[in-house]
Amino acid sequence: MGERQTIPARRGRAVRVAEGQALRVINSHGTQVVDFWAFVSGQMSEYVGMDQCRATWSRLFPATGDHLYSNHRRAIMTIEEDTSPGRHDTLMAPCDNERYGLLGCTEYHDNCRDNMHAALLDLGHVVPYTPASLNLFMNIPWQEDGTLSFDPALSKPGDHILLRARIDCIAVMSCCPQDILAINSQKPVEAHFEVID
Repeated sequence: MGERQTIPARRGRAVRVAEGQALRVINSHGTQVVDFWAFVSGQMSEYVGMDQCRATWSRLFPATGDHLYSNHRRAIMTIEEDTSPGRHDTLMAPCDNERYGLLGCTEYHDNCRDNMHAALLDLGHVVPYTPASLNLFMNIPWQEDGTLSFDPALSKPGDHILLRARIDCIAVMSCCPQDILAINSQKPVEAHFEVID
């Protein structure tokens, strides 16, 4: 087992995951959305692409056994375990300061886009783009008429998802700072992760 590490509330963390290692992302309180990205080590222009994933899965959210496919349609990680109800959103863009402006904020608001870039910078990487995120534990129900809603997470404290790296990659996680809509029960908190050999 790897050492359990903290993703602070409203902040992001990045970690290198070698081929064959697994990453366990833990929803410690059961209420926290964790935006997730994975980039190919040494080739940061290749990353998990939500468009490519949905096209291959033929579903709006992943299931155990599914691969996370890159924007070049290469499998980067595989979901080996998921103790949550399995609702992981692939539709919503990672939040950014402009999103909070549209929600009425008049000052800077912590956000997943900036968290992703800060976490990568901690490992010495700068990328000029923000890919779509796999929003772990995020409950975005959809209706037959196409409407969407932002609902509280369905997971319980301690639920986790385990992702096995198929190639060397850099995983980035952001404890979503959303405190206006209901997705984090309007109270962002920390989550945890472990890298397992």
